[in-house]
Amino acid sequence: MITPAPLPRGTILVVDDQEVNTTLVETILAPQGYEIILALDGERALELVTARSPDLILLDVIMPGMSGFEVCARLKQDERTRLIPIVMITSLSDLQDRIRGIEVGADDFLSKPFHPAELSARVRSLLKLKQITDELEDAEDILCTLALSVEAKDAYTDGHCERLSRYSVALGRSLGLPLEQLKALHRGGYLHDVGKIAVPESILNKRSELTEEESRIIREHPIIGERICKPLKSLKFVLPIIRHHHERWDGSGYPDGLQGEEIPLAARIIQAVDIYDALMTARPYKPQLESYQVVSIMRQASEEGSCDPRLVEQFIDLLQSGKTLVGLEKVRPSRL
Repeated sequence: MITPAPLPRGTILVVDDQEVNTTLVETILAPQGYEIILALDGERALELVTARSPDLILLDVIMPGMSGFEVCARLKQDERTRLIPIVMITSLSDLQDRIRGIEVGADDFLSKPFHPAELSARVRSLLKLKQITDELEDAEDILCTLALSVEAKDAYTDGHCERLSRYSVALGRSLGLPLEQLKALHRGGYLHDVGKIAVPESILNKRSELTEEESRIIREHPIIGERICKPLKSLKFVLPIIRHHHERWDGSGYPDGLQGEEIPLAARIIQAVDIYDALMTARPYKPQLESYQVVSIMRQASEEGSCDPRLVEQFIDLLQSGKTLVGLEKVRPSRL
């Protein structure tokens, strides 16, 4: 019987312009079950990060051309690579160099010459942290997939979550919101209705008027969605969107009857763009409307107290500015 080879414990990118140093690190770590990939300069390191997506990077500071500081800064500024732990290996002992490393986002430092046991310990520690981070991202992806499965129950809402995500981020950017809030809007676009997983399909797809009991069940979905997502601390800024996206500016919404600016800003943004998407999408009971009709109805809805008038006007300005929303880049549900 052939015993399958064990899977590597993690992929480590070692970046150093001196081959003797990369060989030393490989000699220490490869026997411990890690997959080691090597780069002799910063440009090659960036190429390998894109191609191989390592779990950890051991990065020399002093290299010809692109320094370790610059490589680290580029990786930490990129949403796709910023969570990869980076250990800067250096012979520099000056405090200012350490501070500079911290400023560009280094996760740890190792001074040359280093002891093999110290290298191994730091690698194990940071790879455990990376595993936890990956598991959290996987959990977010699962929740977003769950939300999309809810959307898929209704053919007329196909693409609704993705559009809401893109529209709300565009509106948030026009308001000058910080990156953390833009991430919340992006995720909230996908997750706002995840609580509908608990609503029977017969109610979700009912074309006639809902009974009082059916309406009560529908009104529970923001609370259920919040309960589903609450265990993930990374979604703490998304929870207000999930719970409050059905509140109304005049206080007649649900589940908490919040009024005006009591409603979290991110939830109000989702409300405004949700109205736009609903009006722009054909339904069994209505055709897709023309843009001028949509603008008129959105303004009427805000006047009647359904949503924040200021945000409605901001979104209309964005639509009429010539900046298309359709062309905004598509990204994975858990990324921005």
